[in-house]
Amino acid sequence: MHLSLDDFDYDLPPQLIAQAPLAERSASRLLHLDGGILADRRFADLAALLRPGDLLVTNDSRVMNARLFGVKDSGGRVEVLVERVIGAHELLAQVSASKPPRAGSRLRLEDAIEVEVLGREAEFYRLRIDDPRAATELLQCHGRLPLPPYIDRPAEKADEQRYQTVFARHHGSVAAPTAGLHFDEAVLAALRGRGCEMASVTLHVGAGTFQPVRVQDLAQHRMHSERYSLSPQTVAAIAAARARGGRVVAVGTTSLRALESAAKLGEMQGELRAGEGETELFILPGFRFRAVDALITNFHLPRSTLLMLVSAFAGIDATRRAYRHAVEHGYRFFSYGDAMLIDGSSHEI
Repeated sequence: MHLSLDDFDYDLPPQLIAQAPLAERSASRLLHLDGGILADRRFADLAALLRPGDLLVTNDSRVMNARLFGVKDSGGRVEVLVERVIGAHELLAQVSASKPPRAGSRLRLEDAIEVEVLGREAEFYRLRIDDPRAATELLQCHGRLPLPPYIDRPAEKADEQRYQTVFARHHGSVAAPTAGLHFDEAVLAALRGRGCEMASVTLHVGAGTFQPVRVQDLAQHRMHSERYSLSPQTVAAIAAARARGGRVVAVGTTSLRALESAAKLGEMQGELRAGEGETELFILPGFRFRAVDALITNFHLPRSTLLMLVSAFAGIDATRRAYRHAVEHGYRFFSYGDAMLIDGSSHEI
């Protein structure tokens, strides 16, 4: 099947882009797509839509304070968005400035962190921090929460709590795994009461998640690399769910990518294996899902790789109908928006 970027476009009124979270996490709406049938629900209804024995797999990555502002040694202004921390004192980051910084030049960020530019690696810069304290500690002390570019306001104090999921444990992401933002203790209690179980993976979301796809021919697109980790405990929980006839429900596209990346690696051995790695998995319609049976996800940007993933899981036509329905019925879109539950029993194109 030949697919182009235009196959994943849709019209979105700007007023539907959520600029702030609702007062309560689970107050969001939930569009349920099951066998091609759409139903308008509330996220608080989630437990009733799942089955006893189902296993929900969340992403426990935590958003870093990855945005920093400062000046170059020449005096020019600079903005840094950290992609990942490398070791104790180095960063891989996007750097925005009127003139690109040269290798050997220096930056002073947030009037607190001295940085040397080591060089460029593709769209990122490698930076070294001149400070005995660890880079992660400095980012948490002096960095700013990096809200997505489509949220047209600076991060506020409330975002420090609401742009993290209740599952967030391991610092490393520059964007939240947003499907998890809807969960609160009431939802978790209802899931336990329903007989559902929880497990987690770690996938650190990179800044590339916001980068536009720049080629019409999707066969030419290359995904950015992201780190993931799958524990032996989660592998065992998945095996137990399968044994009792339960489904694996990925909470978010990041959890799905981590699980499917591990499943693809383990395909030759015929089993899902624990471990850590980098994934550049690009999921398009026609992809054979090996690990995930259902997906909870937010609504994604037009022409984005995340919309392509959802189209692969639910089917292109079903996804288009769901998004038209969401627009027509005033659903809230993107990170602070509403959610979908996709029962992916067929994965038809």
